[in-house]
Amino acid sequence: MDVLYFAWVRERIGLPRETVETDANTVAGLVEQLRAREDRYAAAFSDVSALRVAVDQELSDFDASLDGVREVAFFPPMTGG
Repeated sequence: MDVLYFAWVRERIGLPRETVETDANTVAGLVEQLRAREDRYAAAFSDVSALRVAVDQELSDFDASLDGVREVAFFPPMTGG
């Protein structure tokens, strides 16, 4: 699946997107696998309460299933105005 990173998440990881092979069942499981990769991922996902997630371009939560998912995006909360 494609994993996209935006704003400071992208800055910490150093990539805007990548293709990830995972056996995780949920977004939370994917995050755990990414955290375990290396320090830059651990830093980006150290506080998931500061992140939002979209699954196949729809806002979702970290308990969302990855069954059949083609894209997951991580980004900080946005403000309007």
